[in-house]
Amino acid sequence: MSITQQMVLDTFNMFAFLAIELTILFLLISYIVGVLQEYIPPRKIQKILSSKNGKGYVIAGLLGSITPFCSCSTIPFLKGLLRAKAGFGTMMVFLFASPLLNPIIIGLFSITFGLKVTAFYFAIAMGVSVAAGYLLEKLGFEKYIKPEAYFEPEASSCASSCGKNGNPVSKWTRIWNSTWSDFKKVLPYLIGGIALGSFIYGFMPTEFVANVASEENPFAVPIAAVIGIPLYIRAEAVIPLSAALAAKGMGLGAVMALIIGSAGASLTEVVLLKSIFKNEMVIAFLTVILSMAVGAGYLYSYIF
Repeated sequence: MSITQQMVLDTFNMFAFLAIELTILFLLISYIVGVLQEYIPPRKIQKILSSKNGKGYVIAGLLGSITPFCSCSTIPFLKGLLRAKAGFGTMMVFLFASPLLNPIIIGLFSITFGLKVTAFYFAIAMGVSVAAGYLLEKLGFEKYIKPEAYFEPEASSCASSCGKNGNPVSKWTRIWNSTWSDFKKVLPYLIGGIALGSFIYGFMPTEFVANVASEENPFAVPIAAVIGIPLYIRAEAVIPLSAALAAKGMGLGAVMALIIGSAGASLTEVVLLKSIFKNEMVIAFLTVILSMAVGAGYLYSYIF
């Protein structure tokens, strides 16, 4: 098999894997969020994650650290928070912290790089997430949320309340109808993001990443951070891959930047966020992730 054929095969395999995985995750998480909304009143969510309550920012960060979500599967949970009218700043903290601090990535981080490096990573990710959420709210970025993001998807008159025979449906069916309607709206964004991310994954070899982000390159950290975003990598794979890249000569600061860039954002997530946020908010999101990745990479190189 030629190199080109192998790249095409890798691209197809990644697309199929992500399409199936993210579809299942999106539907499952959206349904769970719908169930939670049935039993947890929106007012309670507003109170817990209120931006007026200083603790809300920390609680949102801690909530993100215990939810095993990747950057893409955070989106349906974020939609639930939007519809519950939770504080904007705290929602943004959750959006930043959830994929970076989920239990899987923290566990793999400690096993691969040790507790000291893990503590550094956790402190940076949590601190920047809280600070960014606070600043974005104070700067008025809430106005860049699309109005339709606050509302439940509309179903046909009978689709949500009646069955095939015109009889009322159970709340479980109603939640599923809402989940499915929501999924159909984001499906074009999801497929487009997965296709682009898979193409880049298949045609960007690890040797190239290691070479351009070697210790000899003074711009290795920002390059690694930028590469990490289109190179969509799940938490289960980003840590082992980063360890392999470090063994090939990639600087450890660049490794840190790559991990934050790839785990904190992805092309698929950015495309999905376009269904919720206006361009200004999407740019602000990417700016925070890239700044966090670059800052952590240089600080790590300086300290360690």
